[in-house]
Amino acid sequence: MSDIELDLIAVGAHPDDVEIACGGTLARLTNKGYKVGIVDLTDGEPTPHSPGPDARLAEAQKAAEILGVALRLNLNLPNRRLFDTFEARVALAKVFRRHRPKVVLGFGGKTVLASPDHHQAMLITDAAVFYSRLSKWDEYFDGLHVHTVTNQLSFTIALHGMEMPEASGYFIADIGSTLNVKIEAIRCYASQFPPHKAGIFKAVETMNRYHGLTAGFEAGELFMTYRSVGVDDLMRWAAPQHAKT
Repeated sequence: MSDIELDLIAVGAHPDDVEIACGGTLARLTNKGYKVGIVDLTDGEPTPHSPGPDARLAEAQKAAEILGVALRLNLNLPNRRLFDTFEARVALAKVFRRHRPKVVLGFGGKTVLASPDHHQAMLITDAAVFYSRLSKWDEYFDGLHVHTVTNQLSFTIALHGMEMPEASGYFIADIGSTLNVKIEAIRCYASQFPPHKAGIFKAVETMNRYHGLTAGFEAGELFMTYRSVGVDDLMRWAAPQHAKT
């Protein structure tokens, strides 16, 4: 598994970030046969109710199994002191070079009133996508071949407001068939969401059902794109029920 080639990698600052932001999409992609990976930049420890890193790692692996992802890695960068450093950029770029994803998902914008690690994770991911394709820099990449990521998209963990983060465009991924799988994966993090924090599950479900409603789905996850989205059949996109076959 150390050199498995992946279709998509989702990058989070802490274990549980990816599950909350885009777990439904990852589960749906794995159901379709795509090879999906998750990279957690830190182990998320210490936290108030966790017995330690080993417990958090076990929770993360269980969640990964529920989502069906092919590979989950932890870069063991420092939680609460995560910064966009050269070393962090190179560490993540090595993952991209080794596993050669076509698409990378990562944080977009800031998560207000939450960990500043989220914003740093966004900066690290942006730089690592760029570093992954740079030639004539082999001394930093352990002989790994350069790799160009085809597309980079962003997610947000904004559960307390309806405002849209800044981006060139937005789209909603249908997770009506995998919303329950997503919630089940988040529930794996018992150390983070004990009974007095059980409201997180309803908050996630409500946001996903709202986003789905805006796109005509039972539930959906919001993604930001930094390129224009093109169509070859405007009618199929604008009114699929009336498109010519």
